[in-house]
Amino acid sequence: MTATQKNPFTWVEIYVEDMSRAQKFYETVLQIEMIPMQAPGDFGDLHMLSFPWSQGGSNISGALCKTGGMKPGTGGTLVYFTCEDCAVETSRVVDAGGKVLQEKMSLGEHGFCSILMDTEGNTIGFHSDK
Repeated sequence: MTATQKNPFTWVEIYVEDMSRAQKFYETVLQIEMIPMQAPGDFGDLHMLSFPWSQGGSNISGALCKTGGMKPGTGGTLVYFTCEDCAVETSRVVDAGGKVLQEKMSLGEHGFCSILMDTEGNTIGFHSDK
């Protein structure tokens, strides 16, 4: 990436069926506190909980979203969460109600990752440098 290019990603939405179950899963596994969020505009039945973020920060952010128009599932886009050592977050997945699909594995010079399924049936990943 050159100095004039910038990361094009800005926001991620993870769709859920049971907001409180999904909130508990992500807060437990990532050791974070989700932030209640007002849905922008007129989105009807959209309910959102944001992941922690800071305006203008270096990472993108996103939210858990519950709405009748979108459903959770596997086989589509795969979102990776950054962490110091993905084995740590992966070790919390089963107790939080999820499933480990791929334990921590080497990506060579690109670090490590693990793949899991959350309580809503979404496939997500963790990525770390060590």
